[in-house]
Amino acid sequence: MASLRDPLPLPCGVVLPNRIMKASMSEALGGADNEPDERLERLYRTWSTGGYGLLVTGNVMVDRTQMGEVGNVAIEDDRHLAALTSWATSTKNAGVPIFVQLNHPGRQANPLAFGHTPVAPSAVALNLPGSATPRELTGTEILELIEKFAEAAVVCEAAGFDGVQIHAAHGYLVTQFLSPLTNLRTDEWGGDPERRRRFLLEIVRSVRARVSPGFAVAVKLNSADFQRGGFTEAESRDVVASLADLDVDLIEVSGGTYESPAMSGSVAESTRMREAYFLDYAREVRSAAGTVPIAVTGGFRTEAGMSEAIESGECDVVGIARPTVLDADAAESVLSGATKRLVTRDVRMPMRSALAKVTDPGAIESVLSIGWHTDQLHRMGAGRAPDPDRGRLRTAVALVRRNGRITLNPRRGTR
Repeated sequence: MASLRDPLPLPCGVVLPNRIMKASMSEALGGADNEPDERLERLYRTWSTGGYGLLVTGNVMVDRTQMGEVGNVAIEDDRHLAALTSWATSTKNAGVPIFVQLNHPGRQANPLAFGHTPVAPSAVALNLPGSATPRELTGTEILELIEKFAEAAVVCEAAGFDGVQIHAAHGYLVTQFLSPLTNLRTDEWGGDPERRRRFLLEIVRSVRARVSPGFAVAVKLNSADFQRGGFTEAESRDVVASLADLDVDLIEVSGGTYESPAMSGSVAESTRMREAYFLDYAREVRSAAGTVPIAVTGGFRTEAGMSEAIESGECDVVGIARPTVLDADAAESVLSGATKRLVTRDVRMPMRSALAKVTDPGAIESVLSIGWHTDQLHRMGAGRAPDPDRGRLRTAVALVRRNGRITLNPRRGTR
């Protein structure tokens, strides 16, 4: 029986020192040319001493013409290899593996890029105010995007990172190919579940073929997108089974999209009290995953909850994200028994019933909570301590100043 403190050897040979993963959060700390700089190095150096068994970066885009948000890092070639190497090196002294999360926004591209048309499997707009209708990708462009993921992975290995994670969750491009709501194609890239998952599988095949056997290739996958007629748990299980045949080293389970944001904590209170939002699904796909380790992110807050998930065999790794903002040493706090429950912060609006008559207060709260956590990451990147007392007004002002009014639409999530 495994425990939370046990090392985990991945199939490629990378060994995680323990079973707590710092899951991805979008840092928005890239430089003017979408390169990492000393702020990201400082942030990850801080996390590297926090007791985690694995660190996963925030969104790193594979196409700088299609950015998810202001401040994303982008990797298309080795032009910023030195900066990427410094970022990778920031965790090495602590012996903590670090994976780069590779992503493409698809129809969730930055709405501030005025005059820019996002691309997607089909011309289906995001159901959020201000979202542009994307242009349908051609077959040639799809093949080029697969190559972009592979090239980015090659650069990540050259820079000294320990692996990459393909982002196939939360409504981004790979998810858009998987879902029948956003993939209306009838060619070799859509029309039935097998063809809809081909884009993800070809990315994994291409990445695996281009990197060395000892470099980790992970996937972050939705359990479902929680929308009527969308990507289902049954389809997700079939994807897991297919991934298990492709030398994948870790599958992280999440769920939802920005139209139905289960990944950011928008779940029933009964589910929240059980801590792990997607643990039931992880239990169901264990057999489909074969020997591929499963990570579950979303809702874990206590040592008891994390240990139970590992010791029961329901998953191999537990991921935490938002708690690592207020407590950079969250994993060590849990493993040492220094804290009984990790703390997070949700921004709540006053007079919710009155506000509900004119808009959705939950959506506003979600955006402000994301902004609040991003503010803390920026403070940490600047070498300052988090500010747990930061209020709604300062958070809103910082959001507008950083991104402009349009990005008050939900764009990215933390867990």
